[in-house]
Amino acid sequence: MAETEPREGRLAAGLPAVAAGAVYGWAHWCFAGPAPPPTAVAWVGAVVLLVAACAGYVVAVGGSGSVFGGLLLAVGLLLTVAAADQTASRAESATCVVREVERRLQSSSGEGAPPAKTVYRLALDCPGGYPDELKDDRAVAEAGQEVRVAYDPRRRASPALEGTASPWRAVVWAVLLLAVSTVIAGRRGARDPERPAPDGRRPR
Repeated sequence: MAETEPREGRLAAGLPAVAAGAVYGWAHWCFAGPAPPPTAVAWVGAVVLLVAACAGYVVAVGGSGSVFGGLLLAVGLLLTVAAADQTASRAESATCVVREVERRLQSSSGEGAPPAKTVYRLALDCPGGYPDELKDDRAVAEAGQEVRVAYDPRRRASPALEGTASPWRAVVWAVLLLAVSTVIAGRRGARDPERPAPDGRRPR
């Protein structure tokens, strides 16, 4: 038992990195691959990977810490998808008129997660009808103003204000949250020396 627990702890601690690699690989293929899956398949695949990773984490880690660590893992994996989206190519650009601006408060997912922020959704009128909206965490323009928008003509990556698409913010937060979930997982199997093992015997 004493030998298997550290091994199980190491396996659990490696799960966030493996999950992040799998999610990023899937998202990168969906956003930038030469032959990506249909949109519905891409979303279903992402949800399956996310749920499987979090469920596997909770089972492998166990205890109350697994729920908190699983939440951090989920947010970290969502940010991993966001990073993949920001690295995707947006080969075209257009000058669009802002038709309407909506503001929505995006609450924090809990302690250790990114803080609450205001998300702005700009409804756009662009030549050809696409893109038709732009989301940003800054008020980049008001209704009636023009903005220059970079977009993927294949409509796989989300539009972004020209010159601003950068994955680094998402990468930093993803690495931080995944690191904390890894630390929580790495403590799996650690017991008080005086606490009996599950078979009722005390450690020697």
